[in-house]
Amino acid sequence: MTGDKKTLFAHLNGETGRIGWQALQPWFAKGDTLQVARGVDLVAVATALAADDAAAIKGWLDAGQLGPVSERQASAWVDASAEVWAVVVLPWILVQEC
Repeated sequence: MTGDKKTLFAHLNGETGRIGWQALQPWFAKGDTLQVARGVDLVAVATALAADDAAAIKGWLDAGQLGPVSERQASAWVDASAEVWAVVVLPWILVQEC
């Protein structure tokens, strides 16, 4: 990781936090939420998106480790009053199960 990516990673790490899924419903409804699979570093994905690292992003997409939050998953999180880890990388809100 280059110095610039380390700085970006550190910044995004500081912007990451837990939030109730219910609070993210307006962004989900607009299609602005992406789910990062468990076991994948949420901040690394955010850093790759912010740095426009197409190869890394393609790898996660192809592996099914990054993609839109499904209606089914969103409904399950609402029913469970779930919290998710989230970080904003405009225009996206990346979320991951806690």
